[in-house]
Amino acid sequence: MDSQPSQAGIAEAQADPADSDLHWALGPVSAVVCNYNGEGYLRECLEALQAQEGGLDELLVVDNASTDGSLELLRTSFPEVSVLELKENKGPSVARNAGMRAARNRSVLAIDNDAVLLPDVLSKMRTAQATSVSAVAAQPRSVFADEPSRVHYDGAWFHYVGLLSLRNFYTQLDRAEGRGVVQVDGLIAIAILLDRDRVLDVGGYDESLFILFEDYDLSLRLRMAGDTVLSAEDAIVLHKGGTPGISFRSGVAYPKIRAFYHSRNRWVLLVKNHRWRTLILSMPGMALYELIWGGFSLVQGNFRAHIAGKWALIKLWPELMAERKRIQALRRVPDRELLRGGPLTISPHLLTRRPAAMAIGILDRLLSLWWSLVRPLVG
Repeated sequence: MDSQPSQAGIAEAQADPADSDLHWALGPVSAVVCNYNGEGYLRECLEALQAQEGGLDELLVVDNASTDGSLELLRTSFPEVSVLELKENKGPSVARNAGMRAARNRSVLAIDNDAVLLPDVLSKMRTAQATSVSAVAAQPRSVFADEPSRVHYDGAWFHYVGLLSLRNFYTQLDRAEGRGVVQVDGLIAIAILLDRDRVLDVGGYDESLFILFEDYDLSLRLRMAGDTVLSAEDAIVLHKGGTPGISFRSGVAYPKIRAFYHSRNRWVLLVKNHRWRTLILSMPGMALYELIWGGFSLVQGNFRAHIAGKWALIKLWPELMAERKRIQALRRVPDRELLRGGPLTISPHLLTRRPAAMAIGILDRLLSLWWSLVRPLVG
């Protein structure tokens, strides 16, 4: 199994003082909140943004055609906040891209409505960004809002089967690996301080994905193009419950909508971003994962959604080929330097039964073994 870098992952490149006035991260910041039916989250999210040390130059909420009381809450309680109302909900990628384009500053703090930033998060992410002139994004370490001693998301690495290997997932905060500013690969779209211009240069979020894999896809394209992504390990954001019916937490059945988009979007990401040689050499591992995940979908009662996702992938094929050509033209880093063989990251509540835990453990070892054999040969 691939080892996880520790000190090697720390960002070492220091910004040249002569270039500091050109560095995007040192300019004013626009906060862009992605909202869909977040009436129960918005107040705390916005109040935390307004309390950020150093202050924000702009606070914009992009509303994805909410049907709850979100817009009324914004009108009555936050009249000073700008609101961009979208006419229909086409997913967070559309909303995030629209917010970036509408923001008046190049430095954008993109945040989901169920995130609550501690007061020093913005200042710590700005400090992290300024350590590297090649950094185009920095993210905080997120913890569960109802269990703030436990890490939820903390950046990630790219697994060759099209999954994120999450750092410190469900780890106790005092045992989490990484200190200071750490270079990672995968962005988690809860809260990201980003270079709006560079993100849009590589295509922004893929609006065809709707939900799932959209942050993975964006961060993979940035890293393929040679850009740097950072995690500020001492910047903490509280992560709440997500969108009902879409988000997946303990005690909730795996939603059919997630089964569909997991089935489709993982392969959208693979086909667009991985080189053909990588896809061919990785196929035994990917087929094994597909078999296991298909079995999980069957057990969960989501097999029809799983198959529907594959059919939707086939219908997208012409568009994928055109997008693939554009993305590969931006590549500066080969797959062998970006992809890993593990570890697999699975939500703990999916592994409560011993047979499931054993199957995932075996799958993890087999995937890692195969990658160790083919990695030197991939594109």
